[in-house]
Amino acid sequence: MRVDGLLFDKDGTLFDFGATWNGWAAQMITGFAEGDDGLAARIAEALQFDLSACVFLPESFVIAGTNREAAEAVASVVPQSDVDAIERTLMLAAAEASLAPAVPLVPLMDGFIAQGLKIGVMTNDTEYGARAHLQEAGVVDRFHFIAGFDSGYGAKPDPDPLLAFAQHVSLDPARIAMVGDSSHDLLAGRRAGMQTVAVLTGVAGEAELAPLADVVLPNIGHLPEWLRG
Repeated sequence: MRVDGLLFDKDGTLFDFGATWNGWAAQMITGFAEGDDGLAARIAEALQFDLSACVFLPESFVIAGTNREAAEAVASVVPQSDVDAIERTLMLAAAEASLAPAVPLVPLMDGFIAQGLKIGVMTNDTEYGARAHLQEAGVVDRFHFIAGFDSGYGAKPDPDPLLAFAQHVSLDPARIAMVGDSSHDLLAGRRAGMQTVAVLTGVAGEAELAPLADVVLPNIGHLPEWLRG
């Protein structure tokens, strides 16, 4: 096969980004605003979120950013706010979000394991959130490595958390594919010396991702065919 390991981003890759996070974000913005429509509009602007359409703008930093960055943006417009408290609120609420897997995850991950592949997750979400979501999806025990931006390895597009996975599973980075839906994922993969696979279940389109990807797939369900290619 092309690789011996697969490292997945979470949101927009394992889970469809819009179906999972757009409605949740609108609810969080409304909650932080506490009935103040003007404040809700300012929070949405800080997060680069279109409240009327209930979608993140394609350029929103939240799509590939960290939980801390989102908390800082909310705190910047909410009077007398505590960024640490907002960060914790976002972490706990995100862990309870209604998930929309991009494809059925259990049979896909079981297939990778049966082929002897090492698989991991590296997300710019919290590790707490990542484990909660993978547990909810029934696949947390399939992964050899799970890390968030707060796990001590850094955050994408820095290559360090990707290299931590390679070291953890004792693989040459060149024999690992970083699978993601954003330029952050693919840049990190390139910087780590990994193969890069883009999927279109996030917000970014093929034109944005293709220059950084070895291949662009509709979703992770097409990985088995690519691996055999």
